Amino acid sequence: MESPAATQPESGNKHTVESFYEALIHGDAERVAGLLAPDLEWWFHGPPCCQHMMRVLTGESAHEDFQFVPRSLTAIDDKVFAEGWEGAHVYWVHVWTLKDGVITQFREYFNTWLTVQDVRPLLWEAKHECSTLWQSEPREHSNRSLPELLLAI
Repeated sequence: MESPAATQPESGNKHTVESFYEALIHGDAERVAGLLAPDLEWWFHGPPCCQHMMRVLTGESAHEDFQFVPRSLTAIDDKVFAEGWEGAHVYWVHVWTLKDGVITQFREYFNTWLTVQDVRPLLWEAKHECSTLWQSEPREHSNRSLPELLLAI
């Protein structure tokens, strides 16, 4: 069993991302900006018309135009994985990387299944196989054809 100290960074990271979504929902731009590193690294996978987060954060669209309400948040090490639905046809996954309580990297996937595998050398040597850390679960639409990506960390 892990000690409480071992899980504190993960729970703190999860709380930071929860705070980000809450601020986004309420249109609190100052709070949102305070949670993001000024040199945020951003990566997007999906149709250009689905770059909703970019449009909200740059002020191109209002925070009401697209509601990012995660149905699940999972923290693993310095990453937080979030997934949710907006309407019947838009499934999204966000992968947040944090350092010292600040979001430093953001990966956004639209209408895509995502599997995250740990391929760090120590794990590779010990098991000789990759370990799946997290997998998206678009259960509501599992009969839909969605592209699947592998994120190796």
